[in-house]
Amino acid sequence: MSILVLGIGNLIMTDDGVGVRVAQRLMDGYRFPDGVTVLDGGTLGLDLLPHLEGVERLLMVDAVETGGPPGTVVRLAGEEIPVALQTKLSPHQMGLQDLLAVAELQGNRPAEMVLWGVQPESIELGMELTPAVAAQFDRLVETVIAELAAWGVTPEPVDPNKLFETRSNGATEENLRKNL
Repeated sequence: MSILVLGIGNLIMTDDGVGVRVAQRLMDGYRFPDGVTVLDGGTLGLDLLPHLEGVERLLMVDAVETGGPPGTVVRLAGEEIPVALQTKLSPHQMGLQDLLAVAELQGNRPAEMVLWGVQPESIELGMELTPAVAAQFDRLVETVIAELAAWGVTPEPVDPNKLFETRSNGATEENLRKNL
């Protein structure tokens, strides 16, 4: 079984970066069994097409127009996803809609697709999530873990002490602890 967890968004556009932040938390905080890939898809759109080849289950996380108040979390599955993406919050969502359409045309559409989304408060230029979306961040991470569990996948939490010892990208221990 091949599963792709795909975080989508733009980190410099406040709440639009929530999907990427969830993917980063998962990559930093968990080990996944063979057959499960967690990917920071950023705003790559159609450039993600090769990553869908052979994927049977696709779990996406993104900022989504829910029609609800900021911070509203939604789960969309199957055909609900393209419909939700018709209301675009940012340019990358057009890329995501195109990505799924082209994957289907090429015969690479995953058999099962789920999108966990959160209603953004702002997608203006900025590096931090707004309070409404930040308040739902841990819930989004937990829902992704729960979705994977429903698919028979149990990620193994990384020992935070080993994470700090092995991290080599220059991040400070204080920032890593704050983000975990």
